[in-house]
Parts: sequence; C-alpha cells; structure tokens
Amino acid sequence: MRLTVSTRVLVIVCVFALLFSAFNTYLIVDNVRLLNDKLSTLRRDYSSDDSIYGYVVFRDGDVYKAKNQTSGSVDFASTAASMVISQAIAKGTLVYIKSGNYPLTADINVINKANARIVSDGATIIGNGRKLTIRGDSYAESQNNHVSGLTFVNCTLRVENSFGTTIADMSFINCSTAIEFVNTETWSEGNKIENCRFVNSAEGIAFRTPTGNATGSYASTEISRCFFNLVDDSVGIKVERDAECSDSQLLNCRFWMGETGQSNQIGLLVEGTMFQTLISGVVFESFASEPVNLYAIVLGASAVTPPTFDGGVSFLGNWTARIHNPSGKWISGLGSVFRRENVKIPLGVSSQYGDVESIHARPLTISSFKPRIRVQGSFASGETVTVRFRLELLDNVIAGNVEKTFTNSSSLWLSDDDLLRLFPSQNVIWAILVDAKSSASSTDAVVQIDIYGTAT
Repeated sequence: MRLTVSTRVLVIVCVFALLFSAFNTYLIVDNVRLLNDKLSTLRRDYSSDDSIYGYVVFRDGDVYKAKNQTSGSVDFASTAASMVISQAIAKGTLVYIKSGNYPLTADINVINKANARIVSDGATIIGNGRKLTIRGDSYAESQNNHVSGLTFVNCTLRVENSFGTTIADMSFINCSTAIEFVNTETWSEGNKIENCRFVNSAEGIAFRTPTGNATGSYASTEISRCFFNLVDDSVGIKVERDAECSDSQLLNCRFWMGETGQSNQIGLLVEGTMFQTLISGVVFESFASEPVNLYAIVLGASAVTPPTFDGGVSFLGNWTARIHNPSGKWISGLGSVFRRENVKIPLGVSSQYGDVESIHARPLTISSFKPRIRVQGSFASGETVTVRFRLELLDNVIAGNVEKTFTNSSSLWLSDDDLLRLFPSQNVIWAILVDAKSSASSTDAVVQIDIYGTAT
C-alpha cells in the first residue's frame, strides 16, 4: 500500500523549517553580537594597558577618581588631584594615570615602597612647584620603583634613600629642579634615567650633597638617551660637593645650549666626584654666537675626580670654554696623555730594595710610557745605586725586570729595548712599579722618576 503526503502537510513542514532556520540564525547573530560586545569591552579595558594595574586614576569633569581594578569600584574621589593620586599610591603598588592634566596642590609621597609603578601614556602633572618624592627610611626600604610616561610641568621628581629607581620616557618642562637625588639616610645607588627630555629647567638632574647619617654615594647611576634644552642661568646635570656619582654612565645624551639666551649655561657641573664614570656618545651643542659663561663642562674647585671620556664625545659650536677647569683637575679619557714628574723613589740600603712606588693613570690603564731616571746627591766611594722597573698587570701578575745602575749623579731615559723587555706578550698594564737600592749601608743619594705616557 503506497503512502502519500498531502500538500497541506508539506506546507506545514516547510514553514516549520523556515521558522527553525530563522531562530537558529537569530541565535548565531546574537551570540556574535555578545561576543563582539565582550571583545569591545576587553579592548577598552586593555587599550591603555591599564588592566594590569591596581588603580587607574582619571579625571571625570572636575573630579579626580581612582578606580580599583580588582573590585571595579571608585575607591577615591576628590576635586584635588594630589589627594587622589596619593591615596592610590598609598593603597596600591601599581598605579596607571590616564591622559589629562593633573594640577597639584600638595606633594605626593611614595614612602618605603618596593616595585611600585606609576605609569601613564600622556598624563601631565602640573606641579605648581610641588614634588613627587620616592623616599625610603633607608635604601633597603625603597627599591626597584618605576615612574614613566608622564610630563612634569614646574614639578620635581625627588628620589631619596632609594635603590634601583627607574625614570623613563618622561618630559620635564619649566622646572626649578626636574630630578634630584638626595641622601639623608644610607645612600641611593643603581638608579636609571632613560629616554627623558628636560626643557627650560634651571636644574635638569641634581645629585645633592649628603646630609644626616647618609653617605654621598649615588654609584652605578645610568643616564642614557636624554635630551637637555638649556636656558640662561641653568645646569643640565649637577654633581654637588661631597656627592659621589661614581662608577656610573652618561650615554648617548645631547645638550642644546645657547639657543635661548647665551649666558650662564652649564651642561655638566662637577663639584663632587665622578670617579670612573664613563661619558660616551654625548654631544654638547652650542648655538651661541657670543657666548658668556657658556660651558659644556665645569670642574669646580671642590671637584675630586672628573668623569672619564670615551669615544663619541663632541663639542659643537662656540663656547666660553669647552671644559672650564680653573683648578687644573686631571681629565682622563681613552687615548689621553699623562705625566708624573718628580716622583721620589724610596732608596733601600745595604743592597736591599726599598719600598715600591706604584705609578698609575687610574681610573684608566696604561697603554704606553717613557720614563726618565734622575739620581742626585753625593756618592760614597764604591757606592752604586740600582733602580728597578717592573709592571703590575691587570690580572695582578708582576712582569718584566729592567735594572739601571748609577755610580754618580746623572740621569737617563729607558731605551726602546728596555721597554720591550718590560712589555708582556699580551696584557693590560695597571701600574708601573719602581724601587731602588744602594750598595752602601747609608746614602745621601736621591732617586726621582719622571714618566710620560698615554692611557686607555
């Protein structure tokens, strides 16, 4: 028996199929809409890369707010930006400040924090002469903090008794002091300033004289890829008396000077010490046609040790002096020349060498030298004086042995053959060691050395 389906049934089945298909399409479209909404929300949350932060600070009309990124609630709100930023930093470790203007009516303090981050991608802090201070009761209480992406206008970023602070991608405009490092307890070392610009500030970066129980150490500071636009009566980088910005680096920076005004401008002022601090790839550029007290570098009367000059240090344009050095401080640089004159050598008696005199070019090492020996005074009958040269190498090995004997007052230079006998096959010369002896039991002879050389 054959079954047939009526036209009416076929119509009902087709209508049902169409309705099912339409419903299924609606579900697909709605799910896509929901997914897109969620993706849009995620994009909004991550667009400023603020989702990883504990608090996001933003401006809503005349009110400044700090949103808790964990709970989603606004924990702090005020018409005073200083209060909201301070509260967010005190409560959280990671704070993101959205773009906009944030005028300060009080200082902001980051006290005894470790790994705190204050980050933005365009917020402007209008300081009104106020400060943002990163401070520790000691360096052990304030470590590895980070500030980046902000513009400071008439505001100071102060780092006090802190270790490993990073200041990056910042602009400092019209500041009395843009960045200052201060030691009031212990020290502040291992700090880094990179990719920052200093515009029309009286002091760009200052290393202050220590006070209280602090040392002067700001060692292992790195300043790199920074730009300084100087105006009259301003200093790019200042190392104050008793401040020790040693074992540090000033790399790939540029100082524009004499463009706005032509007087009383200093790129780098050293009144403390920059022992073994390397300057490399730094350009001092003067636009002044008639400079007055316009110096790339000034070595003050209280300066202990100037920095060491590596390659790529340029002095462009017109200057009162490239380096103002009224006290005649030793300036060291790779390939520089040095001399040591009238070095008295202790003279041993009874054919026993006296104390060794170590002659060096620190913080550099010695690449070549030419010594002269001068022996003066009266000799006893049959007395001989022997002067010995050796080298202390960088790996603490004592190499070479050249002796010169004198029977009367005279002077001589070591010959090329003598120097070749001293030089190692391959090593770095750290110091020249000289000692002397007399064959007599007592002597009136005096031995002095003059050395002229180059350093690296």
